[in-house]
Amino acid sequence: MELLRAEGHDRAGTAYADTVAGWPATAREVSLWCGRQEHPLPGAAVAEWRDAEDVEAHLLYEGRELVGYGELWVDAEEDEVEIARVIVAPSARGRGLGRRLITELTARARLTGLAEVFLRVHPDNDGALRCYLGAGYVPVPAELAAEWNLPQPVAYVWLRHAG
Repeated sequence: MELLRAEGHDRAGTAYADTVAGWPATAREVSLWCGRQEHPLPGAAVAEWRDAEDVEAHLLYEGRELVGYGELWVDAEEDEVEIARVIVAPSARGRGLGRRLITELTARARLTGLAEVFLRVHPDNDGALRCYLGAGYVPVPAELAAEWNLPQPVAYVWLRHAG
């Protein structure tokens, strides 16, 4: 397994974006993954995410095969990193790669030196929630989750890394 930053280290330029955008099979899967309401999701959207300010896009490879994608949203002003838009290739699911990806992304987030590492998950995404809890994340206090959810389109489950 190898986790690479999409910027500067991607073996395929931005071709990964079309691959990753094709992993969600339905509009519902797109929504659960990234909150967008379109299917199929255009690869250009994924490529654009990488170029957003304070976003670090990462690719998980198993040998030469791209099997995972996730982002770190680094906010030095808030002293925090949010792990976001995590997805594993459908052909690679059920083998612990999601937890591996989250563990690797968490380690990278910790290297920033920022105090908090957290993530949010759609309340209907049971598989992702189990993965995150198994990787050492715990729910934030209910009052904090309610505050963070005020501007959100859904009431996300917010988790903080316990480590």
